[in-house]
Amino acid sequence: MSKRNSQAAKTAARDRLRQERERQAQRAKVRRQLIVAASVVGVLAAAGGIGWAVVQANKPAYWEAAKKDKLVKPAHTTGKDGTTVVLGKSSAKKTLVMYEDPRCPVCADFEQAVGPTVKKDMDAGKFKIQYVGATFLDRNLTGEGSKNALSALGAALDVSPEAFLEYKSAMYTKKWHPEETTDKFKDDSYLIEIADTVPALKGNTAFQKAVKDGTYDRWALEESKIFDRDGISGTPTLKMDGKALTGPDGKNAPMTADQFDTALDAALKG
Repeated sequence: MSKRNSQAAKTAARDRLRQERERQAQRAKVRRQLIVAASVVGVLAAAGGIGWAVVQANKPAYWEAAKKDKLVKPAHTTGKDGTTVVLGKSSAKKTLVMYEDPRCPVCADFEQAVGPTVKKDMDAGKFKIQYVGATFLDRNLTGEGSKNALSALGAALDVSPEAFLEYKSAMYTKKWHPEETTDKFKDDSYLIEIADTVPALKGNTAFQKAVKDGTYDRWALEESKIFDRDGISGTPTLKMDGKALTGPDGKNAPMTADQFDTALDAALKG
């Protein structure tokens, strides 16, 4: 091989090496540009996500917004906002005011043990019942089950007072009533499942639509104001002629049928 050919080969090799380095440098430049672009997109996306989260956080909560919904009063109610719910014979001279929160476990115990006696006495005309729905456990425990269940009760009341009473009783049974810390009543599907145990509500599309659409959500909020306005501290609370009906401890509601009979007899004579 001539010296000239050897020199040419070396020159060609250097050219190839230079070209390869240039290609690598170009690829590295493109790669850096892509990384920068991706980083910018990521920052913008994160900023956008933070912005979206801030917007969502500043939106009023559903039940806060429901305060401005159109008020729909269930049938079989009276009063300015339809929040007076009176059940039983109109001829009954006495009225038993019952404050209950759907999530309340003590209310469930009361309904299971004393509910049938209360219903029997109401049907006999010993008293009318003024029902007051409370939602304070949603505040104390956080959640929305009390409000959602009360709204569903409004939908049942719109069907009939009998459907309302049967539905309320079903909610408090051992089978359906959840632990107070389990906000199961927030689920419309669960409330409809319970309603299917009530003949007048089973497969009732109008009732189901009212539950799913939240037709009586605003009404539930207005109804629960009575509990707060009356200064009641817990549920269940029973009153007649402004005086509490209590068990032997003189503080809490009677929790057996016998205790209720004793307290009721005294109230009816008072």
